[in-house]
Amino acid sequence: MSYEVFARKYRPQTFDDLVGQAHVSRTLKNAVTQNRLAHAYLFVGPRGIGKTSTARILAKSLNCIKGPTVTPCGKCDNCQEIAAGNSLDVIEIDGASNRGIDDVRELRDNVRYAPAKSPFKIYIIDEVHMLTKEAFNALLKTLEEPPPHVKFIFATTEPDKVLATILSRCQRFDLHRIPANLIAQHLQFIAGKEKIALEPAAAHAIARGAEGGLRDAESMLDQLVAFCGEKISENDVLNVFGFTSEQTVVDLMGHILRAETPEAIDLLHQQAESGKDMMRLMSDLIAYLRDLLVFKAKPDALKEDVDPDMQKSLASHAELIATDRLLELIDQFAAAEGRMKWAPNKKLHFEVAIIKAIHSLGQATLDEVIEKLGELRDGRARPPGAPAAEPIAAAGDRGGNKPKPQTASVTDPGYSAPRVAEKAVTVGAEKIWLQVLAKIPAKSFLRTLSDLVCPIGTDGRNFMLGHSPDDKSKVEALASVNNRRQLEGLLKEATRGDWSVKFVAKDGIPSKSTDATKPAESFKDDPLIQEAIELFNAQIKS
Repeated sequence: MSYEVFARKYRPQTFDDLVGQAHVSRTLKNAVTQNRLAHAYLFVGPRGIGKTSTARILAKSLNCIKGPTVTPCGKCDNCQEIAAGNSLDVIEIDGASNRGIDDVRELRDNVRYAPAKSPFKIYIIDEVHMLTKEAFNALLKTLEEPPPHVKFIFATTEPDKVLATILSRCQRFDLHRIPANLIAQHLQFIAGKEKIALEPAAAHAIARGAEGGLRDAESMLDQLVAFCGEKISENDVLNVFGFTSEQTVVDLMGHILRAETPEAIDLLHQQAESGKDMMRLMSDLIAYLRDLLVFKAKPDALKEDVDPDMQKSLASHAELIATDRLLELIDQFAAAEGRMKWAPNKKLHFEVAIIKAIHSLGQATLDEVIEKLGELRDGRARPPGAPAAEPIAAAGDRGGNKPKPQTASVTDPGYSAPRVAEKAVTVGAEKIWLQVLAKIPAKSFLRTLSDLVCPIGTDGRNFMLGHSPDDKSKVEALASVNNRRQLEGLLKEATRGDWSVKFVAKDGIPSKSTDATKPAESFKDDPLIQEAIELFNAQIKS
């Protein structure tokens, strides 16, 4: 007998044999059991995951002499002919070779004839997206109302190229990429049947290289048996296909996260000198970063794809990097991968990407700078070496303490709050107003105008703001439609309630001499800027 490759020899023959497609097999089994069979099915998914095999299993389930059944016997003439691909009643058509309107017309004419010896005449059209638009249109009427003895099963890797009118007439099943652990288990099953000693690490290396395609993994195992004989190790897999071991990727990522530039570059050079594919290594590194990102979000999500040792590595690396930094690394390496595709010297771009990644991890992000500035503003942090400042009591606090003029900072949220002698002001209104002022940028025009008023209480849903009669002309600008709307929006955020702002001129409130048109002081003299300069050891460039 001629040799039969593993991909054909171990092709699944029943729904239970399908690997990693439980959602599809369960639905089809229920449809056969309940006799709820559609007249057209569409199987969608990448190469080598079982689309055509699923179509043949469904055909056997319908045309088996015991059928329709979810467990075709595999021994009757119908089952054996379907498995061999030479059944008269199960016609397999290659959509790439029979894509014209004449081919579809011939199919449409033959549909009328009854099956030769089976309950159903089944048409399996592989790569159906290759049919021309005219061929699709010629198939529409037949596909929508076929004779009761006809079933259509389509398979495609590119469903977006199939006409929407065809898609709407089919039951669509999306087959998924198969998890690496399931592929490794199936390879071990084949190795046991073939009496091959396959190391678990070698099986996982093949599964990772197959990228979710079981047929690719079986073909790789076939090639390894021809190369190695009956004993296959992980090094054999890495040498034959130019893959990089998982541990090497883990070590490289560890050097990057710990800012060990010489070690990372040395490891990269070792891989290049041993003949490893730089594009493949970059792809594995990005895949590891993706796994690390998913692990940080939900550790349990990788149980089927990652072995326990790899999960330990992910857990240790997850503690070394924040999520936003991790997203930046993925973007940087993805951009480097795009450049490497067209570059003659791929190692050069890989080296630059590693050095750039390590350099970026040592830089402060904008979010970190903003957080530090916020801490300075709130008095929760101080520059290195600076003496601890005395806590400053906010204006109007319950203790009645007043801030000391010599230690008060303009960055304190209560600094710009109006100091008034009005006794009728409620503590609640003043607290709300301080929250509103904190949300208004310190140098903005709205803040300058808001400093002219102070809260004097509430009246129903009206928030009363008092001002000196001398400031009436300036407060009129604050009372404009846009400014009033902004204040009411900020009040709503602070209290989660709807307020209307009302301005009241009252004697006893000191007049503010601030002129809205007066230019602000130089930003270099701002104490907040000075503290930030000391904290980050920065310089202001003119």
